[in-house]
Amino acid sequence: MPRESTLERTTSETSIQLSLNLDGCGKSRISTGIPFFDHMLTLFSKHGLMDLDLTAKGDIEVDYHHTVEDTGILLGQALDRALGDKVGIQRYGSSYVPMDEALVRCVVDLSGRPYLNYTAPKKADVIGSAFTFQLVEEFLRAISVHGGMNLHVDVLAGRDAHHMAEGIFKSLARALDQATRIDPRVQGVPSTKGVL
Repeated sequence: MPRESTLERTTSETSIQLSLNLDGCGKSRISTGIPFFDHMLTLFSKHGLMDLDLTAKGDIEVDYHHTVEDTGILLGQALDRALGDKVGIQRYGSSYVPMDEALVRCVVDLSGRPYLNYTAPKKADVIGSAFTFQLVEEFLRAISVHGGMNLHVDVLAGRDAHHMAEGIFKSLARALDQATRIDPRVQGVPSTKGVL
């Protein structure tokens, strides 16, 4: 069966539509009204080998926060729905990604139990004209909670906020690609409980 999902979410602050195919080849069409976020989601799709079609309209004249967080919510829900009963998946994934001076480690467990452990510099420059580095943590929390994943993200080195953010999105994508992969040796779900 295809591991795909199509979802919509509308609030008084945002309206988001997305389609996700876990078994794609990294094709994407992204439009959030936030150029840097579009760039991050495009490389997330590319490096995770997931096809992603996403359109978001939000109150970006107020702040980018609502659009970034709500996109994370819907993307987490889409990942969870596309995984279905999680039969045959590897469940765990990890990736180290260097970006020039930055080095990021991401480790994920698709356990159904959301938890985010995030270690990164407390202060980092604004990226572009208005994208604050702190928004990356909001996105990660939303995708972790709504995707039902235990997610550890550690920025092990870095000074440039753009490089650190890019390393985070790339390492998350690669870890998810590994964790969502079907392993023919796995019988049922990879848990002694018999359910994830």
